[in-house]
Amino acid sequence: MSDVNPVERWQAELEEAGELTPEIVERISNLHGDRGVRAIEAVSENRVKAYRDFTIVVGYDDEYIVEDGNCTCKDSEYNLDPEEPTDLCWHALAVAIARRVGHVDYHDMWYSDVRELL
Repeated sequence: MSDVNPVERWQAELEEAGELTPEIVERISNLHGDRGVRAIEAVSENRVKAYRDFTIVVGYDDEYIVEDGNCTCKDSEYNLDPEEPTDLCWHALAVAIARRVGHVDYHDMWYSDVRELL
């Protein structure tokens, strides 16, 4: 068993680089497939937003709350194994990437005031 899982490895590399290098983009894409590609696109399109209470990712049809690597999307709820560290939805991946490259759009307000939560 390796001491560092593949997700922690690319996150550490990204933290150190401070930017998405071609090698890190390739690693994320190979490990996470389409979810990784969509996450990188979301970061480049500035769709990761931090509020005082939540970090959200603006998806194609809705906004999703991501907390501690967990997401409110249906993909996380139904398709992903919470015990598998590489099983992350693209929203959670986007937050992990955006935080490490300093590309989070911060809003000094409460998300719960902006949008009524279900």
